Amino acid sequence: MPSSTALDARRLTRWRNGLLGAYIVGGITISAWGPRLPAIAQQLQVTTGQLGAVFAGSAVGSVAGLLASAPITNRLGGRRTVGMSLATIAVMMAAVAAGVAIGSLAVIAIAFLLIGFATAVMDVSINVEGAALERIAGRSLMPFLHAAWSVGAVIGSGIGAGSAAIGLSPTGQFAWEALLIAAIGTYVVLAVPSGTTEPLPSVDRSIRARIGEWLRGWTEVRLLLIGVVMLGVDLSETSANNWLTLAVQRDHGFTPTVAALFFTAFAIGEAASRIFGGPVVDRLGRVATIRLTTAVGTVGLLLFILSNVPALVLLGVLLLSVGVSMGFPLGMSAAGEGGGNVAARINVVASIGYAAGLGGPPVIGFLAQGVGLLGSFWVLVAMMVVAFLCAPAFRRPAGARGAVGQPQAEAAG
Repeated sequence: MPSSTALDARRLTRWRNGLLGAYIVGGITISAWGPRLPAIAQQLQVTTGQLGAVFAGSAVGSVAGLLASAPITNRLGGRRTVGMSLATIAVMMAAVAAGVAIGSLAVIAIAFLLIGFATAVMDVSINVEGAALERIAGRSLMPFLHAAWSVGAVIGSGIGAGSAAIGLSPTGQFAWEALLIAAIGTYVVLAVPSGTTEPLPSVDRSIRARIGEWLRGWTEVRLLLIGVVMLGVDLSETSANNWLTLAVQRDHGFTPTVAALFFTAFAIGEAASRIFGGPVVDRLGRVATIRLTTAVGTVGLLLFILSNVPALVLLGVLLLSVGVSMGFPLGMSAAGEGGGNVAARINVVASIGYAAGLGGPPVIGFLAQGVGLLGSFWVLVAMMVVAFLCAPAFRRPAGARGAVGQPQAEAAG
């Protein structure tokens, strides 16, 4: 690992900006197609069930990517892994454009599966890179990096909505996005330095050794508790992304336009919390930050569930956006400490976080059939309380070097 003297401020800034580009691509990739679903369904004459099967393929690809991410990152190193992931996403986005143009659902399905795989691999590798950057820079950067993913999601949805508004076909939109991702990917590969996340030559790189190290991660109590925090926070985040608008409209009785504005407020609040959260983490430490944000998020959920006053419901949405903003980025930072195979450690907690993203919304939807959406949100309250209680797992482990977000009092225990 290069020392802080080996990487001057200019190179650190370039490294950070390269990672920001990769995070932005991740956000664009997962959000740009949403506004075009009506046009795609109409052009291909497919049912919502068929489209659901395509998106299920993306979820399968994501799970496979998570399982493969640690060995790929260890084999290729962070820079090459990120570069190959971005190249795959760009090519598969072009394949989606081609699939829509020729009316082939099979081509689209294969492309989405590979996009899910590449995005998951990239997600782990850029978090490994981000953890390395934090240690060398000596300050909290993960919240700011993850804010770029949120900004990318806003950009991606804006591209989709704007393309629909000007009459650009889905084929044209996805083709241009493929070029955009390829251009950003080229910059990322040039900006991210080599040799920052490769394993030492003395490390046993056999498949059996890597699998064993990954499995050992699932027996480490601290990693699992970090994962529990991420599970609770990410469950609230993904549930808000999927169900917030409907809950505002159906359960609180607001118009669809107001519901959409509430979701926009949530997205902006989460991104802003991450953009400005780094100095807060450096001042308070990770443990106190997680306790503060999960407490704020719990209050936000209670306001959202119990109040029908528009101003209080909106306040609840904003507080919830703060509450879900820090769990994933700080969890990645904490998992990156403790020695051993960093990619495998981050893979463990990322897998738990992804479980919330993939399984949480369906669980909330199932519960809502019996108790309504607001009633099902009590599960989120309980999980946020659990996350608050597990916050001490984010404390720096004994002997860890170069940790960030750790005030002296916290480090002392």
